[in-house]
Amino acid sequence: MAWAHWGCCPWLILFCAYVWSHPTPVDLAREDVRNCSTSPPHLPVTAVNTTVRLTALRQKIQAWNLSAYIIPDTDAHMSEYIGRHDERRAWITGFTGTAGVAVVTLRKAALWTDSRYWTQAERQMDCNWELHKEVGTTPIVTWLLAEIPSGGSVGFDPFLFSIDSWKSYDLALQGSNRQLVSITSNLVDLVWGSERPPVPSQPIYALQEAFTGSTWQEKVSGIRSQMQAHSKAPTAVLLSALDETAWLFNLRSNDIPYNPFFYSYTLLTNSSIRLFVNKSRFSPETLQYLNSSCIGPMCVQLEDYSQVRDSVQAYALEDVRIWIGTSYTMYGLYEVIPKEKLLADTYSPVMVTKAVKNSKEQALLKASHVRDAVAVIRYLVWLEKNVPKGTVDEFSGAELVDKFRGEENFSSGPSFQTISASGLNAALAHYSPTKEMHRKLSSDEMYLVDSGGQYWDGTTDITRTVHWGTPSAFQKEAYTRVLMGNIDLSRLIFPAATSGPVGFQSDNIKMAKGMFTSIEPGYYQDGEFGIRLEDIALVVEAKTKYPGSYLTFEVVSFVPYDRNLIDVSLLSPEQLQYLNRYYQTIREKVAPELQNRQLLEELAWLQKHTEPLSANAPHSTSLASALLATTLAFLIQNS
Repeated sequence: MAWAHWGCCPWLILFCAYVWSHPTPVDLAREDVRNCSTSPPHLPVTAVNTTVRLTALRQKIQAWNLSAYIIPDTDAHMSEYIGRHDERRAWITGFTGTAGVAVVTLRKAALWTDSRYWTQAERQMDCNWELHKEVGTTPIVTWLLAEIPSGGSVGFDPFLFSIDSWKSYDLALQGSNRQLVSITSNLVDLVWGSERPPVPSQPIYALQEAFTGSTWQEKVSGIRSQMQAHSKAPTAVLLSALDETAWLFNLRSNDIPYNPFFYSYTLLTNSSIRLFVNKSRFSPETLQYLNSSCIGPMCVQLEDYSQVRDSVQAYALEDVRIWIGTSYTMYGLYEVIPKEKLLADTYSPVMVTKAVKNSKEQALLKASHVRDAVAVIRYLVWLEKNVPKGTVDEFSGAELVDKFRGEENFSSGPSFQTISASGLNAALAHYSPTKEMHRKLSSDEMYLVDSGGQYWDGTTDITRTVHWGTPSAFQKEAYTRVLMGNIDLSRLIFPAATSGPVGFQSDNIKMAKGMFTSIEPGYYQDGEFGIRLEDIALVVEAKTKYPGSYLTFEVVSFVPYDRNLIDVSLLSPEQLQYLNRYYQTIREKVAPELQNRQLLEELAWLQKHTEPLSANAPHSTSLASALLATTLAFLIQNS
C-alpha cells in the first residue's frame, strides 16, 4: 500500500501489480451484466436509477451553453481519499469505485475506469451510462470528438482539475474547434442540492507539543528562509495539499477518511500568514495558539475557505512571485496567477521539507510503530487460534485489526482501508473486502493483510502474509524469494542524493537522511494467491570504507515474518544474519511493551516467532511451551 506523502513502494512492486492485474482479452470481451436491449432493461438490483439526476444536470449544461461536462473523481486538493460531499462522480453515476471519470453530454453519459472496477460499475450503473474499459485522457477526448459538434464547449470545474490534467485535455482538443471552459460553480453540486452531505464542521485542534517535531513558528521561519535564499526570490508560497497546511501549523481534524486533515489553503509571505479555512471550527484556545487576533509576520490571519481564489488573484496583481507545487495545485488557482508571476516546482518547499524528519519526529514515528506492532501481533495471535475454527472471514478480520489499533495509545483511526485478502483474492490489486462480498479465511490458504494506523505521533503501514496449514513447496519458495528481496532492499547501501522511489506520488526524488519510505516487494499468482511483505524504513547514514557519503535503511516495522513460509536453505548467510538481527531488534523493542501490558500470550508468540533461524532450520518450540516459559519468567521477574 502506498504510504501517502511519506513514501511509496519500490518500482518492483508497482510493476508486479500491473502485470498480474492486467486484463486479458477474455475480460475485455465479457458481456455486460446489464441487459439494456430489453424493455424494460434488465438490471442488477444494485443498479442506481440516475435518470432524474442526469436530466437535471443536462439542464445546467444547456444553461451554460455547453456540449459536455467532465466529472473527475477527486477533490480540490488532490487528496488520496475524498470526503462524502466530494463524491460527485459517485453520486451522478451510481458507481462508488475510487477510480473513474464521468462525462455527460446532452444525449449520452459515459464512465471510464480500469479493470479493478468493471464488474462493480456494471452492477451499480443503470442503462443511462456507457462503460468504457480504458483510462486516460486520450480515450475520453476521442469519444468527445465523436459525440459533440464542431464549435462545442466542454465544461469542467477548475478546482477538480490538476494543472497536468488541464494541460492534457487542452492539448488533446487543440485544432479540433472544440474548447475547454472553466466553470467555478460545480454543476453537479447545483443539481445535488440539499441531498449533498454537509461540509465537515468538527473542531480543528492543535497537536500537543509532545507530538510535534517543531513549533509552527519554527516551521514558518524555515520556509521563509528558503524563500529568501531562492535565486528567483519568491514573495509567497501557496499551499494546496491538505497535509501541507496541517503539518505547517501542527493542526489536525478528520475531514477526509483515513487522514487527520481539514479543508484549507495557506498563502505564506515574508510579512503575513493567511489561512483559508472555516473559521467557526476553531476554539478560543486554538485561535490564541495561532495568534489570530494580532497583525504581524507571526500572526495567522484567518480567511474564509471559499475566498482563496479571489484572494490569490488580488495578491497576484501586485509586484509578486508565487511559489507553488504543481502536483497538488489545482487549475482553479493556477489560472488566476499570471505566468510571469509564477514559480512552479513539482513539489512545494513545505512538501519537500516535511519529508525529512528531524530527530524528535523520527523518535515519535518509531514509538508509534512499536505500539502498532502490538496491535498487529495481537491480531496474528487471534487469527492463529480462530481461523482453524472456520469462524473468521476477510471483512471481520479487517474490522478486528482496526479495532486492535484503535485500542492503542494516541490512535486516531486506520491510515487506509485495510486490505484483508485470503487465497486468490490476495492476487488482486488493492482488494478490500466488504460486508457483502468476502471470503472465509482458511488454514489451507495464504492470507495477506495490508493495514496501517494514524497516531498522534506517526503513521504506520505494514503488510504480512501468513499460512496456518501446510504451504506447497512453490508457495514457500515464492514467499522466501519475496522475503529475500525485502532483505536485500533493506540492506542496500547507496550514494547520498540517489533518486529513489520515495516520491510523494510517482516521481522519484533524491533520498535524504531522515526520510521514511516503504519497502514492499511482492509476488502475485493470478487466481491462486498473493504475497507481499511491506516494512517502513528510515533513511539513515551508512558507514563504509569508501570515500563519499552513503545511505542505507533502518527498518522500523516490528512484526516478524511467517516462519511457516520461510525456506531457510534459500537464504544466503548475509540474509540469514540480517534476519536474525532484525528479529533480535523486534524482541528488544516490542517484548517490553507486551510484558508491561501483561499480554503474555502475545509475548510467548513473539518469542517463538523471533527465535534465531539457522541453516539447519531446527523445529521451533511449540506456542504452549513458549507461553509456559514466558509466564514463569514474568512471575519470577515480578515476584
